[in-house]
Amino acid sequence: MDPFLSLLHSFSSSLTDRELSDMKFLCRHKIGKRKLEAVQSGDELFTILLEQQNMTREDVAFLEELLRNIKREDLLSRLTQFMDEGEVMSPENQPDPHEKPMEVICDNVGRDWKMLIRKLDVSDVRMDRIVAANPRDLREQLLQSLREWQRWRGRDAKVADLIRALRGCNMNLVADKVEQ
Repeated sequence: MDPFLSLLHSFSSSLTDRELSDMKFLCRHKIGKRKLEAVQSGDELFTILLEQQNMTREDVAFLEELLRNIKREDLLSRLTQFMDEGEVMSPENQPDPHEKPMEVICDNVGRDWKMLIRKLDVSDVRMDRIVAANPRDLREQLLQSLREWQRWRGRDAKVADLIRALRGCNMNLVADKVEQ
C-alpha cells in the first residue's frame, strides 16, 4: 500500500464537513466549479489534486497551505513528519523509547541483530536505511530497527513477539532476560 495515499486517506477521514467545504473553496482557482461541486470527501478532493498535479508525493506545498488555512496544525505536523521521514506514523502508534525489553535486547544482542529483525518481518530496505543513518553504531542500528518494527506493528507490537523471535534465532539467553 502506498504510504502517501494512506496518509491522505487518514487526513480525509479526520476532516469535518466544514473543513472539507473550506478546502473546496480554497481550491476554486485550481479546480473547475463542476468538479468541485461533485466532491463529497477529502479522498475525492485529494484525487483531483493529484491528477491535476497540484500536489505530488514530492511537492506538498499546496496541501500544506490548505491545512494551514483550515487551521489543522495536527495534520500539517503529520505531513511534515511524513515528508521528513518518508513514513506514516499516527500519534497513537508512537513508540516508547524507554521500553525496557528493547534496552535488554540492545544490551545483549550483537552482530546477529539483522537475523532477529528479519524474524520480526522488517524489510531489508528499512534495515539498510537504518544502517546508512547509523553506519558505525551497531547498538543504535538495532535500537532503531526495533523502533521501526514497533512503529510498523503499532499496537500489535507485543513483547511476546520479541521473545518468540529471539527464541527463533536461538537467542534463548536474551529471551530469558527479556521475560524477567
